[in-house]
Amino acid sequence: MRWGPSSALHLLRCVRLRSCPRRGRNTLPLWIREIWAYMRLLVQSFYFNSLTDSDVVFDSVFEPVFWTVDYVTRWFGTLFVWLVVILVSSILVICYVILLPMVLKTYSPEGIAWHLCYGHWNLVMIVFHYYKATTTSPGYPPTEKNDSPFVSVCKRCIMPKPARTHHCGICNRCILRMDHHCPWLNNCVGYLNHRYFFSFCVALTLGCVYCSISGRDLFLEAYNAIESFKHLDVVKPGVPVTGMGVLIGLLPPGQTNYQTPAPPYTFKDKMIHKSIIYMWVLTSTVAVALGALTIWHAVLITRGETSIERHINSKERKRLAKRGQVYRNPFDYGRLNNWKYFLGVEKRSHWLTRVLLPSGHTPPGDGLTWDIFPVKKDLIPV
Repeated sequence: MRWGPSSALHLLRCVRLRSCPRRGRNTLPLWIREIWAYMRLLVQSFYFNSLTDSDVVFDSVFEPVFWTVDYVTRWFGTLFVWLVVILVSSILVICYVILLPMVLKTYSPEGIAWHLCYGHWNLVMIVFHYYKATTTSPGYPPTEKNDSPFVSVCKRCIMPKPARTHHCGICNRCILRMDHHCPWLNNCVGYLNHRYFFSFCVALTLGCVYCSISGRDLFLEAYNAIESFKHLDVVKPGVPVTGMGVLIGLLPPGQTNYQTPAPPYTFKDKMIHKSIIYMWVLTSTVAVALGALTIWHAVLITRGETSIERHINSKERKRLAKRGQVYRNPFDYGRLNNWKYFLGVEKRSHWLTRVLLPSGHTPPGDGLTWDIFPVKKDLIPV
């Protein structure tokens, strides 16, 4: 067998092909090469197709953050519910133990009747709607095959999604007409419990405003009393008497200190004033924060939107505005009709029995199908 230049070149190629992979495996461990391959795939996924935009890149980068927030919210939901119960209960204890006796002693019969009626009505509305909002299912799309129309397929549930349905990462389910996931309820706010959530926000805001306004003078008195207590605490309990004071008989025999009188306040007085300050500060803060949230949801209800749909509609308006077109919300039936549909008002008496009084009626419709495009006539004539 004769060896030539071509045979030597072929031999070198074989040696190179066999030696290069071995050198690669010897220089870099397997886990490093796997991480490097994953990073390359991640970078390439950013510009995989023409549909990728800044929102997709943002969601991909912050996916671990979103997952952490969902996980923490899911596990701390029960803690938030207990926190609401404890805070509301503490205000009730202060009202019944401290404020109610003051009202009965100082107010006129008309004032007493007003405070008792309004206060207990407000309390019933808060407790009822919070209980219903936390325990009522927000509404889920059917999981079995049916003839209900749908607009898309959920990428996580792999199930048909009806109109106005969105997936909740915390509940890990699709929610009918989802508004948001509320950690203070440990529940999603959706089609079946959205009215309970809004009514609870309104009732709690009114209750906090009521406590803040009616307790303003008591708060100022308690604050001034606490400041005077601090000044009295600085005074020492005894003043030493020396020199001629002992000789001329200013003090009884054997006593060298002049004892100041006992302070004009007790531990009970301190706790009463601190409780009033705590109640006023808490209710005023909640009234401002929750009041702003309630007004925002009222605006969304007037527009016929949910919190999620507000962002979707905003993007659609901008997108169509660039084309010279005007976007109209297909689920906006007019301001009055939106409120009638949301509150379930079907006749005039329902404004009293279903809005001003606790009511467990379900919203109209099934949450799967919706009438689209604004209409001029009333959906629910009243």
